[in-house]
Amino acid sequence: MVEAVLIDLFSLPSNLENNIQNLLCNMLGTIEECSSVTAPLVYVMCWQTPQSERNGDRESLLPALRDFQTLKKSLEVVHALTTAAALYTIKQKLDEKDLSIIKIILPAFRRDLMKVYIDHLFTAVYQFEFEDLQMASDCNNLLIAEPQTEGHTLPTQDIELITSEIQTYLQSLPSLKGELTILRSYLIPDNIFVHGFTTRTGGISYIPTLSSCNLFSSSKRRDPQAVVKENLRRLANAAGFNPETFHSIKTNHGNTVCIMGKTEPDSYDGIVTNQKGVTIAAPGADCIPVLFADPVRKACGAAHSGWKGTLLGVSMATVNAMVSEYGCNVKDIFVVLGPSVGPCCYKLPQESAKEFHRIDPKCVRLFDSASSYIDLRRATRILLETSGILPENIQDDSVTDQNQNVTFCTSCHPDKFYSHFRDGPNFGTQIGFISIKD
Repeated sequence: MVEAVLIDLFSLPSNLENNIQNLLCNMLGTIEECSSVTAPLVYVMCWQTPQSERNGDRESLLPALRDFQTLKKSLEVVHALTTAAALYTIKQKLDEKDLSIIKIILPAFRRDLMKVYIDHLFTAVYQFEFEDLQMASDCNNLLIAEPQTEGHTLPTQDIELITSEIQTYLQSLPSLKGELTILRSYLIPDNIFVHGFTTRTGGISYIPTLSSCNLFSSSKRRDPQAVVKENLRRLANAAGFNPETFHSIKTNHGNTVCIMGKTEPDSYDGIVTNQKGVTIAAPGADCIPVLFADPVRKACGAAHSGWKGTLLGVSMATVNAMVSEYGCNVKDIFVVLGPSVGPCCYKLPQESAKEFHRIDPKCVRLFDSASSYIDLRRATRILLETSGILPENIQDDSVTDQNQNVTFCTSCHPDKFYSHFRDGPNFGTQIGFISIKD
């Protein structure tokens, strides 16, 4: 069932502008008669001239639309200087109402262009269907342009222009929820490494559970890759690394480790490198982003440690990879645990809790209940110390000076961090990142 209709008049031929009311009446009549559509919201996308923007006159391009909109309350006209700006504005309106099934009515010559915009600004959460824009004239329906052949591919130059337009527009958007904030560890020497843990502030993601510096896109979320890329660009500028040489873990809640420069596994929860200028990162939205740094051998690593990865020993596997690949001495490696769900909030069924109880009974609270509180951080520290990491070389929530704390509970601080446990399936993601300075 179509939930919203988008009518693309952005590149309407000038000879048809005088017939805009007839055009809209014809289209809306068809929409309302269609049995699969129940009173959908209708958005009309129009070009706004730079001159009209300077004069504050949003209706100067197509005056007839203003009168038409007063008659059709479910219709909203969106004026913008670029297609990217108009489409992103409409996306925000769709997201506010949690709509995802959209029909786009547009000139046939715009179809392939529009598909590129949609690929960049939407995700698989949304469903689109396309219909060629028609106009009633002398009782006949006339297509504005001949439909293009199926499977037509836009020239690479056109795709690059669209991508550039989208990037330019997203870069112009203001940051949300305050300035971008990076948490840094006192253990990792900043004369050798660039590192930090992100919070949720300072990006452009506007959906409440993703706002604002979400750093992960998936087919199940409403944040497209283009928005995540812009958030990453802003982070890179603030932190001082190159976003073009950024590599994030491909999580599978296991203990596989990727060695940068060697064949990349299909999925992995640890990553190590000794290459200068390459930034590696571990995501987290309750799971622990863990950073590793050896200032002697100048090597580093990152790991994503959820409850499964913790039990499978992903942190030790990352340490072992640094030792075997780069000749690191375990006693030279610093390990920092980033923001993650704390033992104050995190629960697991008793069957899983038993595994943490075997590591140390103090890792489990209310062990005899059906659902026990789990301390992932304590378990990680114990396993790291068992593998030879010096206790004083580990930073976690045992730090007493709160000014130096980077291991906050993600669930307890909704203003600072994303949390799957707290926010549900459409959650945002923060990261821990590290690189070796050139």
